Amino acid sequence: MYLKKYFRLAAVPCLALLSLSSCSTAAFVEQPDLYQSASDVIAVDNTTTTDNGYKPATKKSGWNLVWTDEFDQPQIDTNKWSHEVNGDGGGNNEQQYYTASKANSYINNNKYLVLKAIKQNYKGKFYTSARMRTKKKADWTYGRFDIRAKIPVQQGVWPAIWMLPTDWVYGPWPQSGEIDIMESIGHQPTTVYGTIHYGDAWPNNKHIGDTTIIQKGDLSTDFHVFSVEWEPNEIRWYFDDVLYSTKKNTDVTPHKWPFDQNFHMILNLAIGGEWPGPPDDNTTFPKYMFVDYVRVYKKI
Repeated sequence: MYLKKYFRLAAVPCLALLSLSSCSTAAFVEQPDLYQSASDVIAVDNTTTTDNGYKPATKKSGWNLVWTDEFDQPQIDTNKWSHEVNGDGGGNNEQQYYTASKANSYINNNKYLVLKAIKQNYKGKFYTSARMRTKKKADWTYGRFDIRAKIPVQQGVWPAIWMLPTDWVYGPWPQSGEIDIMESIGHQPTTVYGTIHYGDAWPNNKHIGDTTIIQKGDLSTDFHVFSVEWEPNEIRWYFDDVLYSTKKNTDVTPHKWPFDQNFHMILNLAIGGEWPGPPDDNTTFPKYMFVDYVRVYKKI
């Protein structure tokens, strides 16, 4: 999800035109200032979703639970999470403006975190959404990370669960690394991506990863658990507790393996960008990303 991550020189002109076409059809919505102190005047809808009941126990053999957010309180816990507020497009020409508004992120019925992408004109962007992180509030070197979520699909939708270095010890992206626990692009509704980014500064950056395919329904049909086990010199990816990818320090040779420093968690719902492309006429809004829990374990 980071700067120019999926940049393709040949594709940029076409994508730019597509983005302009998509933007030209977006509705201009009059909206109160999302940053006013009385933010509770913005209506928060009573979004619900069906829970398919897959809830692994918090105890895992060989691991101790050290941090969790079950999203079972009325409000987002600001001791655990902060919002990134910007319209920079994530460095990937994404089309959303990330806000801290209750209109774009909230706890539903003391049960789920909801990230909500809305089609509306705001500060020069045609969508609003949310991007939350634990930076400087919870940072980890190594561990198992379980995130149970239900992911939206359709053209132009780009949800992600990922990690960035907190202190950038080895230099700017991607020299200090990036761990993508889960990425999805909406026109591939049954595909889960797990990736690491490393190497020299852009445009000589590198990434390696794997995918897994859902056998029933798509990512929006049910909740699933997206996991990584991150140990010295090795990272493993799981989908519903089934291992589908392993990457080791030898896989990035001759580049440095930068995954030995503190990283923090990021949850976001992007719209458009150079990898998925813009939404089309069949993409419906609003889009919802539901997160049931985030759990972090340390090796015993």
